[in-house]
Amino acid sequence: MLKNVWGKKKTYITLPTPKAAGLREDNLPGSTTCPACKGLISEVDMMRSHKVCPRCHYHYPLTVGERIAVTVDADSFKEMDADLQSSNYLDFPGYTQKLKQAQQTTGLKEAVVTGEATIAGYPVILIIMDSRFMMGSMGIVVGEKVLRAIERATASKTPLLLFATSGGARMQEGMLSLVQMARTNAAVSSLQKAGVLYVSVLTDPTTGGTIASFASLADIIIAEPGALIGFAGPRVIRQTIGQELPPNFQRAEFLLEHGMIDLISVRETIPTTIARILKLHEGDANG
Repeated sequence: MLKNVWGKKKTYITLPTPKAAGLREDNLPGSTTCPACKGLISEVDMMRSHKVCPRCHYHYPLTVGERIAVTVDADSFKEMDADLQSSNYLDFPGYTQKLKQAQQTTGLKEAVVTGEATIAGYPVILIIMDSRFMMGSMGIVVGEKVLRAIERATASKTPLLLFATSGGARMQEGMLSLVQMARTNAAVSSLQKAGVLYVSVLTDPTTGGTIASFASLADIIIAEPGALIGFAGPRVIRQTIGQELPPNFQRAEFLLEHGMIDLISVRETIPTTIARILKLHEGDANG
């Protein structure tokens, strides 16, 4: 976890203001503009806040590596099934190129990484999705890796932890991608019959077949603030029913109010929250 990595407070020299230096605020070196509040955020502040806007608290997407770094105990993560990757099973036009591009851009072989780790010393089986890889869409390999992680958690009686982000099932794999919903649902059912804890953390966005299957079946469902969570997007629903939707429809806060999730946790406190859940579960299991 990124904790106390900045050391003692340093003394910095005074730099000229962006205006005095002839720079536009939205084009400063080492800075980015928040897509929510349009405020300027330095890279240093982004690192310190785990990629959360210090003004409006918008939670930027995290990569798999970043999620591991801010969540699990240092050097405890060990990846599983790292060799699995998709191919163009249906000879869908352009799909092979899209897969190669996603792999080159992200450094990942697929939209999900699984493994084992510890959080505050408690062992967990991890499933972490990455929206950079074809929007975290679920195809055969994503489903297979999720399935294997669930089965390992079931066999070893190790709590399962999911960090979900997805645009839904991968259309380039057709019905083969939709079958993964049934496969993962069945695996979760076996996990719960075995009495193994399952916690899912829904991040922005978690939609389509992923939320309609394994992501919504956890014993405890946590969401990051403002996360979009739902099967179909608000625009599609609005166009389908021809009505205006309630404010913040399908956002984490709306779902909490309507009993669809259990709690909302800011990114910084998620590891502590999960550690407390694991501690309570261990006490209950031993009791």
